[in-house]
Order: sequence, then structure tokens, then C-alpha cells
Amino acid sequence: MVTLNVIEKARNQGRTALTELESKDLIAMQGLPVVRTSMATSRSTAISLAKEIGFPIVLKVLSPDIIHKSDVGGVKVGLTSSAAVGRAYDEIMSSARTHAPQARVQGVTVQKMARPGIEVILGVTRDSQFGPVLMFGLGGVMVEVLKDVAFRIPPLTRLDASQMIREIKGYPILQGVRGQPPVDIGALEDALLKLSGFVEEHPEIKELDLNPVFAYPDGILVADARVILESHA
Repeated sequence: MVTLNVIEKARNQGRTALTELESKDLIAMQGLPVVRTSMATSRSTAISLAKEIGFPIVLKVLSPDIIHKSDVGGVKVGLTSSAAVGRAYDEIMSSARTHAPQARVQGVTVQKMARPGIEVILGVTRDSQFGPVLMFGLGGVMVEVLKDVAFRIPPLTRLDASQMIREIKGYPILQGVRGQPPVDIGALEDALLKLSGFVEEHPEIKELDLNPVFAYPDGILVADARVILESHA
């Protein structure tokens, strides 16, 4: 029911793109671990939230009209002081107004910078013939450069999820290289299975991107999420 409320709110406002906060709420409802994220509509609130959450901090522009936040200078990472957060807030808001003047900017999201891990991407696209298609691969800029991804059509079994992860060329990185420990493959499989069930239950989901997802030896953490809904007929 809560999931439907988030989706219906966007529908009622004539939006197909969910905000980062809405997208993360949906993902958290499916039982995936998501980095704590709050909204700030002012410079002072951003600073207060940063102090409460703890440094280092990441700020990102919050707008239903800005899908690729980095393209408009809307992401600031590694902020280690209140002064840095304040400057970053001002710079993000100014840059968004300059590069996306028509966008509805609600403020910024404030989140603690995730501890380093292996970045992976989990995604969903809806094919007109096959329906939802799940994707898994190395995340961050690697997915754009290497395009090293695997696909499956839901419903996924545990074996499907396992094979998806193991068939990408970058799988040895997940196993641990140069003395690094292997990541928690079971947690990645669980995440793929949860996404499989989620998109099957919600045909209104057109696209879903979790990127980056940090994979650790002891679990995973979703650092960013994007959900696009099907347009109304």
C-alpha cells in the first residue's frame, strides 16, 4: 500500500520520474539496504542535517525534472565540514538554475558518503515484447565504459541470479583481486531476487536503476536510485 502511495503521488502530479528520495523509499520498502538520505530546502538545513548524519557528506540536487544530476553540476561529494556543505549547497542551487532553468528544484538530498566498496549496478528496463528485463553489472562509470552487463527476464530463481553475477567479465573483481576480500555474493543475489518480484508486481515501473550499489564482504548498500514510471495511456 505504501508503495502504491509513492507511485500514485507522482501520477497525480503528472510525473513519470520519481525523485531520488521517492525512488529510495520504494527500494527500501523491498528490503534492500539504502543509505540514509534526507532533504534540505535551505542552506542552514543542509548544514544541520550534515552535522546530525556525520561527515563526510554527499549533496545532490533534488528535482523530478533532473535525471542526470552530475550533468548539471548537481552532485558534491566528500564534504568534510559545515562550511563545505554550505558552499556546496549554494553551488548546486546556482548550477541547477543555470543549466536547467525550467526544472522544479526542491532542494538537495543530504547523505553520508558510503564507505568504499565495489560499485555495481542493478537495473530494470521494460521491453515492449518481453516485459521487464533485469540487468546486473559493474557500476559507476564502468557500466558506461565497459558495458559489461548480464540480463535476465523475471521471474528469477536463485540460480538465475547466481548466473547473472558470475557471467559478467568483471566477476573476478567481485571475487577479490590484489589481496582484496570477495564481496557478499549472496547479498547481491538477494537484491536481484527482490527486484525481480518487485517489478513483476508493479507493471507501472518502466525503468529502475540502482547505481552505484556498493558491494562489501558483509552486505551491500544502495547509494543512488532512479525510478521511471510508464506514461499514462
